[in-house]
Amino acid sequence: MEQLSGFLAFDLSLIPYVVITLLVAFTVHEFAHAYVAYKFGDDTAKRQGRLTLNPIAHLDPFGTILIFIAGFGWARPVPVNRFHFKRPRLAGILVSVAGPLSNLLVAALALLIYIIFIRVGVFAAIPEAVGEGFETFFNLFVRLNIVLFIFNLLPFPPLDGYRIIEDLVPARIRPKLTQYEGLGIVLFLVLVITPVGDRFLYPLLTNGVYAITDILVMIFRPILQL
Repeated sequence: MEQLSGFLAFDLSLIPYVVITLLVAFTVHEFAHAYVAYKFGDDTAKRQGRLTLNPIAHLDPFGTILIFIAGFGWARPVPVNRFHFKRPRLAGILVSVAGPLSNLLVAALALLIYIIFIRVGVFAAIPEAVGEGFETFFNLFVRLNIVLFIFNLLPFPPLDGYRIIEDLVPARIRPKLTQYEGLGIVLFLVLVITPVGDRFLYPLLTNGVYAITDILVMIFRPILQL
């Protein structure tokens, strides 16, 4: 077991929590893309069975396994046909934003539930070991969903942040962006799989998680009178 743990990005004790979190996070993320695209007139995802909350429809086997080994991965991208949109640029931006935003909303909901559990004394009323398990799960669930929110907004292909920039820039600039997509992917991989990420990417994600969590707690505090 110790030898196996050395090949994983997460401690073995956290694997069940990571599995549940990714099932929810990836599924909600891709469903959000599909749903918003459908609402704007593109039924491509629906016809391919992607307008669903069934995780099997969205998980990419290799991308999922890689998360446990390398600490990053992906789900199956939702197919989007921009030609079905009446307002392609606006629809494209909203479809791209929907995925990351869904992860932020899921994280906020989980954090709210966690705070409510603390306030009503749920953790104090259950066995300590069970309470610690729930606290570990909520902590991981919130953090990973916020990480996905921030990570997917980075301006590198093939992330949602890059797609948003594509639709924001003037039409004459889009071909130039496409021309340099290959370079963007290389830069993205350098950030993710080399020590460069330790200096730039991972501090950004860590600080972003703390900042967003603090903001959410500030929002919920007066609501729950904490």
